[in-house]
Formats: sequence, structure tokens, C-alpha cells
Amino acid sequence: MEEIKQHLTKELIPFWESLQDKENGGYYGYMGYDLALDKHAVKGCILNSRILWFFSNAYLLLKDKRLLEDAAHAYRFMKDFCLDKEHGGIFWSVTYDGKIEDDTKHTYNQAFAIYALSSYYAASGDAEALNLAEDLQNLIEKNCTDEYGYLEAFDREFHPARNDKLSENGVIAEKTMNTLLHVFEAYTELYRVAGNGDVADRLRFMLDLIADKVYNKEIGRQEVFFDRTWNTLIDLYSYGHDIETAWLTDRGLEVLNDEAYTAKLSPITREITKNIYDRAYKDSSLLNEAENGVDDTTRVWWVQAEAVVGFLNGYQKDPSRGCYLEAAKDIWAYIRDYLIDKRNGSEWYWALDAERNPLEKPIVEPWKCPYHNGRMCIEVIRRLQSE
Repeated sequence: MEEIKQHLTKELIPFWESLQDKENGGYYGYMGYDLALDKHAVKGCILNSRILWFFSNAYLLLKDKRLLEDAAHAYRFMKDFCLDKEHGGIFWSVTYDGKIEDDTKHTYNQAFAIYALSSYYAASGDAEALNLAEDLQNLIEKNCTDEYGYLEAFDREFHPARNDKLSENGVIAEKTMNTLLHVFEAYTELYRVAGNGDVADRLRFMLDLIADKVYNKEIGRQEVFFDRTWNTLIDLYSYGHDIETAWLTDRGLEVLNDEAYTAKLSPITREITKNIYDRAYKDSSLLNEAENGVDDTTRVWWVQAEAVVGFLNGYQKDPSRGCYLEAAKDIWAYIRDYLIDKRNGSEWYWALDAERNPLEKPIVEPWKCPYHNGRMCIEVIRRLQSE
């Protein structure tokens, strides 16, 4: 734990603080593999939400007032520039100086704003942040649902649009496991800080979707891309999303505290964790995914971070599975020795190949953020402190 705490406090936090844009607000949106910072790059609103979440939770853990100021800097940028004051909701991205760059409204993006605002409220006590989170939750329920679940992509005025931003592997999906997971994650945090019964009902609705539509009990994994009525579109096994789902679902069950749903979902999260351990944990790290049964051996930064938390969670749920704790330690060592970029002024590499060589991908961009690796540090410290 001490190694991970040192990494959080001496490396991750200072790196992201160094990206604070004091002139235009928010945080700079792009650093290339060559460590060149582009101060005029697009600022992704998901990136800003994740930075807001990170600094809010770092403050809640460490109680350093500077971290709350870092969070407030991200909060002001979200409120002033990422939030559409005319039609509601969060934009996809803005320019470096806060002009609209992509006015797409995506359910995934609204969810991350709720997640961040709820944590910022917990850190700051700012009721305005909670009100914004609740407004976005109501907006999702009003504009982004059908009778089967959560729709995903919309234009600025919430007319349906093509879901190319959350679709991959040659398909365009109307619904995705990924968006559902992060709406669930966001509502869990909102319910934790505010206790709204309507949000609890939607958590139960999503738990039913995870268990009955997304989880494939025949093969013990989640499906990934779906049509509107939850028919799967492709044979894809996303190892990182499955281990992330296992622990985020367990977290949601703890917050919801509903015995019936815990009984329904806990066997699923246990099975997901076991299968990821058996199928994807190779060479001290986690494989990326398998399409049509063929493994992608790339080791992606966020997949490794989620694997550490997921296996630690699996061990804490069932201490007889000591192998999970050893796997969490093993993957952390892999991260420490290979995935963390040792160059001055850097953070984690995006990914490594099977021979542990870094891929030449950006260090910071709209998807490359302190959410997964920062959360890994925060979760490990919180969990081991409480033991």
C-alpha cells in the first residue's frame, strides 16, 4: 500500500496538477508520446469530468486543501463551459478556450459528469454541484431512455444520433455494456451522497439489465455491443470491462443495501472475477480482449488498473481466494516496473505490447486520464486502511 500511496502523492497528483490551465480554465487536453504539451488542444468534457472526480476523491482520502482547490478548478470549467446552458446536458468537447467543439450529447458523458459532481459535492459540500448532478440524472431519465434501457448518442437538442463514439470493432451499437456500466457507477455515487429513492429504483433496474441482458450465463461473461432490445451484435469478450464491472457492481450493491439484489448479483460478480482470473490473467498482467475467441495481447493502462482493484475486491469478498490477492500484487508490480513511464514529466504509458514495449500513443488525450489509475490508488489505499 505504501508504494501505491507514494505513487499517488508523488507522481500522479503532481503530474495532473501540472496540466492546470490557469489562463483558460480546466486542464490541458493533450500531451503526445514525445511529452510535448499542446496547450491549444481540444478539451474533452469526459476528461474534465474524470479530473474533477480524481481531485475530489484525492481530497476526500488525503484531506489536503490544495486538492480541493484543484477539484474546484475543474468544477468551474465544467459549469462555465462544458454545460449547455441552452439545451441542458454536457457537451462532448470544447476548444482550449471553452468554445463548443463537438456538441454531441452522449449518455456516457452525462454519466461521468454526475459521477464527478456527486464526488465534488461530497468533498466540498457545495449544494450547487449536487443540484447539477440531480439535474443531469433527471435529464438522462427524460431524454436518454426507452422501455428497454438507456439509449446513448444524441445531437445537441437530444434527437437520436449515430452511436459511433461508443461503438468499436466494426459495429454500430444502439446500446453498450460500457455506457450502462458507467450510468450505474454514476447513479451509485449520486445515491451514496444524496439517498434519493428514485435513483435507487433505477439502480435496481440496471442491476436487472446486467444480470438478465448483459451477462451471458452460458459462458460466464458480459456481452458488449447490442441492438435496441439487447440482442448481442458481436462475439467480443472485454476482459477489462468485465473485471471493472465485477467490483463496481459489488460497490453498487453495498451502497444500495438490498438483500434481494445482493443475492441475485453476487454470484455473477464472483463468476466474472473467477473467469477473468482463469482466462485473461497472463504474464503478470491482464490481456485486453478477445474477438471471435482470438486474444488481443496488448496490455492497456486502464485494464491493468481495474484488474488490481477487481482482484483485490474478489479477495476481500472471499478471503479463501488468496490467489486474487497475489494477482493484484503481481499486476501492481507489472505496472510499477513497466507501465509507469519513468521519463520526467510523464505518467503511465497508454499500453504495452506482449514483449512489454510501450506503444507510441498519447500520454494525455480526451480518453487518457487519471480516472482509472488514480482510482486504483485511491481504492487500494481505502480498502487496505480499513482492514
